[in-house]
Amino acid sequence: MKVYTRRGDAGETDLFGEGRVGKDTLRVQAYGDVDELNACLGLYASAASDADLRSRVQEIQSTLFDLGSQLAAPDASKRAKSGIPEIESERVDALETDIDTFESELPPLERFILPGGIPKAAALHHARTVCRRAERSSVALSRREEVAPLVLRFLNRLSDWLFVLARLENHRAGQPDIEWVGRRRD
Repeated sequence: MKVYTRRGDAGETDLFGEGRVGKDTLRVQAYGDVDELNACLGLYASAASDADLRSRVQEIQSTLFDLGSQLAAPDASKRAKSGIPEIESERVDALETDIDTFESELPPLERFILPGGIPKAAALHHARTVCRRAERSSVALSRREEVAPLVLRFLNRLSDWLFVLARLENHRAGQPDIEWVGRRRD
């Protein structure tokens, strides 16, 4: 099978079981943003020295493939017939458990912090902003078409997870959070 088909050269793509749509539709934007998030997490995973964290991120990457597939296949009955997995509440619960565990190792957050720090943490902050964009795209789509509520919950919680994990990577490396100091206009 060839990678290129030439079918998308005019700006259209196939949705699973739904025919062709423009590549600029909200649905394609939403699953494209999820795909970009997945690539950002791959960048972090390639640099992660903690095998447990790398494994957890790769598990989340697999979940993002499920989520992207769910967004690319709008008809729930067709998804079920073809075996496309639905996001489950246990995946959101696992993120919350991780967040609580990570935060127990961190000093309390008292102010907004600047995204950055060590390269791995900066990669996670970048992934967090892409996650928020994927969430916004999915919310926009949900205002016009059906999107499972768990898709939105997962993306919302994942951005929190990425924020806390970025702080944890900095903390473990001895890099303190850099607090935002607002500029005063005189």
